[in-house]
Amino acid sequence: MDVNAPAYRCTCPSRKFPCKHALALLLMWARGEAADAGTDAADYAREWAEQRADRATSRGQRQSGRSVDPAAQAKRLAQRVELMDAGIADFARWLTDLVRTGLAAARNQPYSWWDGVAARLVDAQLPGLAEQVRAMGSDVHARADWADHLLLRAGRWWSLTKAWGIRGQLAPDELADLRIALGWTVPSSEVQGTEALAGPWLVLGAHRGDDGRIQQQRTWLRAPDGTVVVVLDFAARGEALATPQLAGALVDATVARYPGSEPRRARFTSSLAPRGMATSFGEVGTISEALETESAAVALSPWRERHPVLLGGVRVCPEGSGWLLDGSGNSLPLVDAPLDSLLALTGGHPVDVFGELEDGRVRPLSVVVDHAVVIP
Repeated sequence: MDVNAPAYRCTCPSRKFPCKHALALLLMWARGEAADAGTDAADYAREWAEQRADRATSRGQRQSGRSVDPAAQAKRLAQRVELMDAGIADFARWLTDLVRTGLAAARNQPYSWWDGVAARLVDAQLPGLAEQVRAMGSDVHARADWADHLLLRAGRWWSLTKAWGIRGQLAPDELADLRIALGWTVPSSEVQGTEALAGPWLVLGAHRGDDGRIQQQRTWLRAPDGTVVVVLDFAARGEALATPQLAGALVDATVARYPGSEPRRARFTSSLAPRGMATSFGEVGTISEALETESAAVALSPWRERHPVLLGGVRVCPEGSGWLLDGSGNSLPLVDAPLDSLLALTGGHPVDVFGELEDGRVRPLSVVVDHAVVIP
């Protein structure tokens, strides 16, 4: 096991990642019960570690020595735009048929119907749209408010097709948001030297997701001046994600931000140095203020799926068959909430909560309890 990456290799047939053997070794190492092997590592472990180091060195050498041919780069860009144009046109026709036949008919379609549309979008270099369509194949059966949800998504998808047609008229931030929604990412090498925002950064919270193909980790950070950024990490199935940062931690690091509207995606451009733990989030707001901020953000970027919210003095309360956050006469339903942990930590008392506001529902990622930021 390589605890620096982290990465591991195990011969067990488990499909879980990490497997139980890797988890056991990590726990032993964290407790100090498993020392670094160093030169005493077994031959096969040493060979595996050396192969990983050699591959990393080779990648770095190829990237540093790689020359860019402007003509070839322009040709690849033109080919991609041509593919995307055709994909957007095909998707617009599909959306028109979807609305013409009625949303109720879409719910009766098998998952393969949605997956087929998503596959065509992937072929057209539109992976962001493809992921949304693929997720809708499950949402129309899993969500009680599937009709409203599908109608909202269909409207966003239609606006995406129209915005792509006038992309030459969009402001740089608007064009960046459009590219993000479609899945046209900016290479990290283009962001590396753009800026260096210094910390200390407060880790507000993090969320991990796994759709069976790609693992994603979102880490939300806040600077002393109130600037909020999100660091995104991805890993293919079977690979290791970046080591998560602990909610409430203060870290010294510099970050560079990707193009787009606030709050923007960012990446670390220096090593992280722990600076201690925070006792609060700092400035928080009400649910009403959070909704107003979200409305302003949606007006600038209607395709943004989630928004960070810092809520002060809210309670976890039951409502019918669900649960919500209630505060100052307003409430928000919860989604993906660990209710047992939330109720045990808060005891029904008002607390400060950080979470992600998504489709009118909030996903709590951390709370302040007894002057400490904790993960529910």
